[in-house]
Amino acid sequence: MVEKLVGAARHAALATLHGWSEVDDRDAIRKSYHFSDFSEAWSFLSRVALIAEKMDHHPEIFNVYNQVMIILATHDVDGLSDKDIAEARAIDAVAPERDTKPPTP
Repeated sequence: MVEKLVGAARHAALATLHGWSEVDDRDAIRKSYHFSDFSEAWSFLSRVALIAEKMDHHPEIFNVYNQVMIILATHDVDGLSDKDIAEARAIDAVAPERDTKPPTP
C-alpha cells in the first residue's frame, strides 16, 4: 500500500531531488525542463512516457515548444508518495544534464 509522505520523511525525500519544487496550491511536486527545440523536447517526452508506463504511475505533462513541465502526485493518497520521488529520479535520469545537476561555481 502506498502512503502519503509527511513530516521528516517528506523533507528527506525532497532533499534528494534537484530542481523539483512543491506546488503551491496542492500536494504535488513539479519541475520544468528546457530544450534546444521541439524535437528534443518531444524525444524527452517519449522517454518519460515509457518510464510512466513501466512504473504504472502517470505524471501531468505540459509542453510548449521547447519547454516541458512535469507535475507528480499520487492520486491514491491525494498527495506526494515514494512513487513520485522514484519517478522524479527516473525522469531526471533521462533528462539533459543541464536540468539535473546544480550549476558548478
